[in-house]
This record gives sequence, C-alpha cells and structure tokens, in this order.
Amino acid sequence: MTETTLKAEMNFLSKVTRLFPGLAICLIVAAAAKFLSEHYGAPQMLFALLLGMALHFLMEDAACKPGIESGAKIVLRTGVALLGLRITVDQVVGLGLAPILWVAGGVFLTIIFGALMNKLMGRTVRFGILSGGAVGICGASAALAISSIMPKSDRQERNTIFAVLTVTTLSTIAMIAYPIICTALDLTPEQAGLFLGGTIHDVAQVVGAGYGLSDATGDISTITKLFRVALLVPVVFVLGVGFKIWASKQDDVEVDSGKLPVPFFVIGFCILVFFNTMGYVPTSVQEPLITASGWCLVTAISALGIKTSMKSLVEVGFGPVALMIAQTAFIAIWVLLGILYVL
Repeated sequence: MTETTLKAEMNFLSKVTRLFPGLAICLIVAAAAKFLSEHYGAPQMLFALLLGMALHFLMEDAACKPGIESGAKIVLRTGVALLGLRITVDQVVGLGLAPILWVAGGVFLTIIFGALMNKLMGRTVRFGILSGGAVGICGASAALAISSIMPKSDRQERNTIFAVLTVTTLSTIAMIAYPIICTALDLTPEQAGLFLGGTIHDVAQVVGAGYGLSDATGDISTITKLFRVALLVPVVFVLGVGFKIWASKQDDVEVDSGKLPVPFFVIGFCILVFFNTMGYVPTSVQEPLITASGWCLVTAISALGIKTSMKSLVEVGFGPVALMIAQTAFIAIWVLLGILYVL
C-alpha cells in the first residue's frame, strides 16, 4: 500500500468518524418517525420534523453538529436524486398531452402566484418561490431541493423547515378532504386521479387518497403525481440560473463562478429517469434504492428539524401560512377547472 493510498484511507476514516454521531442521531430520529407513522397514521415527515426539533439542543454539541449538517445536505441530495428511479417517460406520456400541459401549467403558475403574493405582502419573493415549489411539485422534497440552490441567508433554514412543516400538514388535510370533493362532484376515476395527483402535495398522501377511492384512480393519481415530481428538474434548472444571475448583481452575496447552475443531484435524477425508462435498472436493484431514497429524505428532514428551534418558527407569523393555504387553493382550483371545463 502506497503512502498516498494510506493517507486517503485515513482521511476517509477520519471524515466518517467525524460525521457518524450526528448522522446516527438523524437516522434514529427517522426510524422513530417511521415507527410512529406506521402505528398512528400521521405523515412520517411530520413526525421527523417534530422529533428533530425536540433535539435542537444537539446543535450545540461539537461532536454531533458536523453529521447533522451533512444529513441536511448530502443525504438530502442523494435522496432527491434517487427519486428518479420511480419515474419513466412512458408513464408520463401515457397521461396524454392536454393533461400534461395543464398540470405543468398549474405547477409553474403556483410558483409565480406565490412569488407575487409574497411581494404584495411586503416580503421578498424567495419564500413565495420556495413555498410555491413545495405546494406545486412534491411537498417536502421540492422545498428541500429548491432551498439547496437558493443564495444563502440567515433565514433560509428557518423558512425551509417552516415550508416543510406547513406543506406536510396541508397535504394531510388534502388527503382527507379531496376524495370527498371527488365524490361530491361525481368525478370519473380518470378525472379523480388527475385531480388528486395534480393537487395533493406529497406522494404518500396522493397514494393514500387515490387508492382509497379505487385502483384505477390510484394508478392515475400516482402517475400524475410522479410527473409533477419530474418537473422538479426544469424548475430547479430555471431557478438555479435565475438565482445565480441575481446573486452576481448583489454586492453582499458571494457567487461561486465555477458552480453549475444545476446541482449534481438534479443531473443524477435525470440520469436515473433515463436508465429506468430504458429498463436498465433491474427490480432487485430498483426497489432497495427507492427505499433508500425514502430513508434519505426522512433523515434529511430529521436533520433540518434538529437545526431549527421552535422559537424561530413562531417568529415567522401567520402570513406565510396564509400564503401557502392560498397556493394550495390556487392549484386545486386550477386543476379542477381544467378537468371540468377544458380537458
């Protein structure tokens, strides 16, 4: 073994040792959240957030802090990239051109609506974009991904965890209320699937609401939702370029000129979608990696929860909650109007 190889191995072991305590705590919180979710029915993400916030004091521990920071970044990006294994191009094309365009329009308009509303409320557009992405695309996963490409600020992590907490709560309410709306309006399984998949925030809640009505509704709602997840790629690309241009014009914002406008985890997402579409990923490999993706995302949420104090969330106020409720109503009305009068 050469001296260079030995040094590399020692550096790797040193890094693992430094990150292990914090990452282990985040993983334990994720496991506890999964257990509580399975036994009490509430969303796993919500439990992970609340349990993590109860352990905020660990951010003061020098041994735990590096691993918690890593859990909120590296583990998160790995989980988002692995989401690509859940989607194929064929599934999306099977929805039809008109529904695809209408749902995509709803996603982008929700983000624009959030940015404009937040500006009218006398706030910066950043939270409107962050919350709009969470509501319009895929809940907590989108909020985390969009937050990772935003220029850093002292309120960013607080706003991210607030968006995740609110969107998870709203998604749970939607999972219960929207099937009732579908039944009241006498929607067909195809229409109901498009409505549920095009409006509910998180994938798990879409699956629960869709299959709660019928298998046909569940299939269509899941595919529609996965299409919205795929829209994370163009949204992150556009926002990444936009934020980089904006940051380059600010005197007080540091710009990394060598950094790609699109993060590597988004590129990884696209590559995995391609491999999955072409059938290059065997089921024996795909299923464990999809499971790993879920664990990564919940672990990242746990880390963000630990990094956030309850006091900082209370300081946010009711305005952002009202904004996210308005965004939720906006995309629901948009998709419903399309189903009833356009598609």
